[in-house]
Amino acid sequence: MTGQTYLAYDFPLLSAFWTMLWFFLWILWFILLFRIITDIFRDDRLNGWAKAGWLVFCILLPFLGVFVYVIARGKNMGRREIAQARAQQEQFDAYIRDTAGGGRTSSVDELARLAEIRDRGDITDEEFQKAKQLVLSGHGPAGSGSTARPSGT
Repeated sequence: MTGQTYLAYDFPLLSAFWTMLWFFLWILWFILLFRIITDIFRDDRLNGWAKAGWLVFCILLPFLGVFVYVIARGKNMGRREIAQARAQQEQFDAYIRDTAGGGRTSSVDELARLAEIRDRGDITDEEFQKAKQLVLSGHGPAGSGSTARPSGT
């Protein structure tokens, strides 16, 4: 029993395994630290002094600060992140709705404009009926004034 005692670190494969494990734990630690810092700034219920206090606590004493923050305020971190994701999705959807439907007029608006043009006498009843049929069939001019009478007639 006088043989040498080998530790797990003495084998090259286990040495690489431990190095990779510590490296990934180190990366996970920074991800957690940055998520907490983001959550500190995201929380609207904290005033400026509370945000500064948590930030100083997490930067000066990172391990203790992060663990205390997760214990004290970690329960609502997910809720705040979900609320922010929903708000971003609603803003994106509103932007898409405004962009996609902003320049188009509905058939009701187009028919009202045609009736107004007819009432002014710019088009005849026959031209109004043709334009009305085009609008109702979906082939009418949307948003353009091309239903006006040509200047030669």
